[in-house]
Order: sequence, then structure tokens, then C-alpha cells
Amino acid sequence: MTGEHRINIKVGSLVDIVLKKDQATGKFTRGTVKRLLTKSTFHPHGIKVELESGEIGRVQVIVKE
Repeated sequence: MTGEHRINIKVGSLVDIVLKKDQATGKFTRGTVKRLLTKSTFHPHGIKVELESGEIGRVQVIVKE
């Protein structure tokens, strides 16, 4: 599932994000959502979140467990 819709992402969700510095390479960082930073219900590049690790990026994939 992609991370363009805010309703699909919850605090505690396991997600793959792309960090600002990795946008050119498309490298993903996996982590658990600590906070949702995007207020709108939809963003074409992914909802911006903060992970438990403190990293901030846009959700590309919501990992199914």
C-alpha cells in the first residue's frame, strides 16, 4: 500500500520512507511512525512523517505484517 493517503497511516505503523537526502536515489528507510507531519488528507509524493528514530521523510510504502 502506498503512503499518499493520510487515513492509511497510523502512529505505530511500520513504513518505508524516503528521506530528503535520498530523494535522488530513491533509497528507502524503514521504521515505525512516531508522528504524522502532513495535515492534508492526500499528498502525491507521500505523507510526511517522523519515525521513532527521529528521521523525517515521506511515506512510500506501508509495510504489511
